Amino acid sequence: QVQLVESGGGLVQAGGSLRLSCAASGGIFSTAVMGWYRLAPGNQRVLVAAITSGGITDYSDSVKGRFTISRDNAKNTMYLQMNSLKSEDTGVYYCNADLRPGMADVYWGQGTQVTVSS
Repeated sequence: QVQLVESGGGLVQAGGSLRLSCAASGGIFSTAVMGWYRLAPGNQRVLVAAITSGGITDYSDSVKGRFTISRDNAKNTMYLQMNSLKSEDTGVYYCNADLRPGMADVYWGQGTQVTVSS
């Protein structure tokens, strides 16, 4: 079955950097739209960054210029390079894969905690 496994979270001081990874298996990911979400108050997952199979990216306004999303289709892995971290970046980050956009074939990882101390 489809599995998404995040890694790379942790505790970092404000201004520091982290790189999250999402290893995918059990499906065809080279054509998937993939993204990173953060759990917001109210238990809603909000988009942080997304990347299409062709490498087109989209970012929330709060992370533009600081975070970079990328993917390696040969390794079925997606990354989120997080620089200049702020305390408001703290949260659980989830990997998301939409294997067939528009067809509700969506999967989530278990989440990884990012804590930024000020």
